[in-house]
Amino acid sequence: MAEANNGKHFVLVHGAGGGAWVWYKVKPRLEAAGHCVTVLDMAASGWHPKAFQEVHTFTEYNEPLMEFMGFLQEKEKVILVGHSLGGMNLALAMEKYPDKISAAVFVSAVLPDTLYHPSYVFEKHL
Repeated sequence: MAEANNGKHFVLVHGAGGGAWVWYKVKPRLEAAGHCVTVLDMAASGWHPKAFQEVHTFTEYNEPLMEFMGFLQEKEKVILVGHSLGGMNLALAMEKYPDKISAAVFVSAVLPDTLYHPSYVFEKHL
């Protein structure tokens, strides 16, 4: 979609306690520059319909991003941007969908471990 005008497709992921709304100043600027922008509400965040009490694991919290990545066309690549806890969302998406990500930007974000894959850390320690 964005490639038609040489723009990129950005996917913006909020941090803990936020929602898609946290990107309200960034989204229109990227779009004005010709880029496609998707903002997601993680589970139990923003306008997402799932209640906080229904989300028991980070995997469940991260479902909106993983579902979105799974629906991308085979050759489509996105630039993931994560703020704060959104860094862990990005790390898990990068591990599962490396061929669908052209870059990941961590904005004051939780960074993935450099020794172990994010899924290993979640499985063993969380």
